[in-house]
Order: sequence, then C-alpha cells, then structure tokens
Amino acid sequence: MRKSHLYFLFLILLSQITPAQDNFDAGGYAKYLFSTSEYPQLNERLYDHIIHSRLNTKYFFDDSFSLTAEFRFRSFFGNSIKKISNFSELIKTYQPLVDLDWLVWQNQNTVGYAEVDRLYIDYNANDVQVTVGRQRIAWGTSWVWNSTDLFNPLSILDFDYEELPGNDALRVQYYTGAVSKIEFALAPDRKKNKLTSAALISYNAFDYDFNFIAGIKNNRWITGFSWVGDIQGAGFRGEVTIQEKPERLSEYELLYSQFELQPISYSNKNLFSFVLSGDYTFPNSFYIHTEVLYNNIGKEENTALFSLEAKEIGLLSPSRFSVYQEFSYNISPLTRASAFGIYNPGDKSFVIVPSINYSVITNLDLYLISLIFDGKKFTQYGDYGTSFIARIKYSF
Repeated sequence: MRKSHLYFLFLILLSQITPAQDNFDAGGYAKYLFSTSEYPQLNERLYDHIIHSRLNTKYFFDDSFSLTAEFRFRSFFGNSIKKISNFSELIKTYQPLVDLDWLVWQNQNTVGYAEVDRLYIDYNANDVQVTVGRQRIAWGTSWVWNSTDLFNPLSILDFDYEELPGNDALRVQYYTGAVSKIEFALAPDRKKNKLTSAALISYNAFDYDFNFIAGIKNNRWITGFSWVGDIQGAGFRGEVTIQEKPERLSEYELLYSQFELQPISYSNKNLFSFVLSGDYTFPNSFYIHTEVLYNNIGKEENTALFSLEAKEIGLLSPSRFSVYQEFSYNISPLTRASAFGIYNPGDKSFVIVPSINYSVITNLDLYLISLIFDGKKFTQYGDYGTSFIARIKYSF
C-alpha cells in the first residue's frame, strides 16, 4: 500500500470518532497572478499566468483534540511551460516522506498541480502538546535566513507561498512555564540518511527569548542557539549553528572540474553559520530591517555552480556572506510600499525586490512586485533576469 493511501485511511478512521462538539473552521483564498519575465539564457520575454487557490480546514473533536487539513491548487498557463525544460518538475513541492501531491493535468500550454501541504492531528493535555503529520516546524527567530530552523527553512524570495512548505513529522512540546518549553521533533525522509531529529529548549531571561537546539540532520550532528528581544524598541535577533563536516559529495566533481573548482564538501571544517538581524518601526510607520548571513565554508566566486551542493549539505546559501536590507512605509492606511535587496559581497551579485500592496476592498488585495536580479555569469543572482508581477487576491 502506498504511503499516501495510508494517510487517507488514517483520515477515514478519524472520521469515525464521535466528536464531543461540532466545531469546524474553514477559510482560504483565491489568487490570480500575471508575470512577465526576461532571462539571460533566452532571447525573448515570457508572459505567464497562475490561478492559485487554497482551502484551510480544521475540525475540533473536543477541547484538546483537533485535525487540520490544508489544500493548495495551482493552474499554470503561458510561455514558460514551453520555454523552460522540465517545467512541471520545477513547480513541485518536495515530498519528504509521503506523496500528497498530484499533477492533475499537463500539456503544451497548461499545467495543473495540487497538493496537501498540511495534514496533522494535534492533541493538548495540560502542559503537553503532541502533533503528528504534515506540519510546519519553525524554530528560527530571524526573518530572512534561519540556520536553526532544521525542519522548514524559509525562502524570502518565495513571495507567493505565505504558508511555506511543511514536513511529515512527530512533534512533542512540554511547556515548563508561560514562555518556556522543552520540545522534540522527528522528521523521517524517504532518502537515505536524510532523517532529521532534534530537541529544543526555550526560556525567557532579561526580556529575551533564548533557544538551544541539538540533533541530527543529514546524518550529521548539529547544535546551535538563537535569541530574540529588543534594544531600545528595535528588534534584535540572531542564530548560530555548528554542524559536523559533510562527507565528500563526488557527484559534483565532473561539473566543477570544467571550471577547476573544489566542491564545498571538500573542506575539512565543521560548518559554522551565523545570522544577525535587527529591525525598527518609526512612529510614522517607516520600517527598516537589516540582516546578515555568514557561512564559514561558503564560496565567494562562481557561487551559482555550488547551489545544489550547498542545499544538500545544509547551507542556506552557497555564498560566504549575504546581506539583506529592507525599507517599508505605509503610504496610506490602505497602501504599503516596500523594497528589499540581497547583496553578496563575494561575487558582487544582488537582487532588488520593490513592491506595493493595496487593499482594494475588504478581503481583496492588489499586489505589485518586481524581482530584479543582476550579476556576472555563475554568480548567485546573475542568471535569473528580471520579473514583473501583478497579483489579485481574495480571502475568505
């Protein structure tokens, strides 16, 4: 029996439980997204459309036991389907353990893709909370790069997926106080040596939240800590992780040999990552946010070539240094303008992302955004071109 079938059998069994109270919540949204993009590899501009819908449901069996199921469907049509090879594979969300996604249709002009990205049961008993199933486990404290988020690190450039991917996991949380807890999470993976298992201790002191983690990821030990607090009203966060040095990944040697490069994994150092983040909102709503990422074994040249290897060994970026800067301002109560950029000092590549969000009416928003990448060939942001996007979103 396929693992996805086991999930649906699990749902059927749960449906046979007589609920103590009839309490069902549902919500979601529907979006239409238009984009026009120009890539250095192509000699033409591409025009694309996405219809993106989402349904979030939650059923409460009683005060302590609930079931959450959330579904996502996207329909793509436009030039990219024809021009970008393997397009249908690129849009898929990685399914670590159980296949809960479907390529509904695929032809030369359109692709339909559906997935269940949340499906879990949650049980609360006094100070203990147990969650089993596809869920999001967010341990990081920073807002752009999360080196301590071992299960679901985010991507700031994936602007159209607010919920972000989940993981098939077991999570147990024991609350030792109002702002402190001990937590354990286990996330198996169908790939050999990809299991993630870790514990977190969180407590509050000096008006700061501190988190300490230790565990196994990618068959290597990892430990670290993070904090979040403020200095004179300005947010102050940081994350530090140390990982065991990775095994040498020989599958990348052929690619690197063409450029006389050494794989990242050929370093004999343990991996050390450091994130420092600060933000401040002025009385007039002007907002500023700065964040810095450092990877001790990251590269400073030809970083794009190392992207796949960096992801496999657990780096958030193939670059040694990355700097993020954001500015936002409320032009009116209904309109917010924002712009952020990421710059790599090593390879001099960057991305600039200006945007504006306008609340047309209640539950209906218009969002305009551009992604402007620049840099030399083989730099981290040098081969993505420029995209302009308009999105209308209705929430219910």
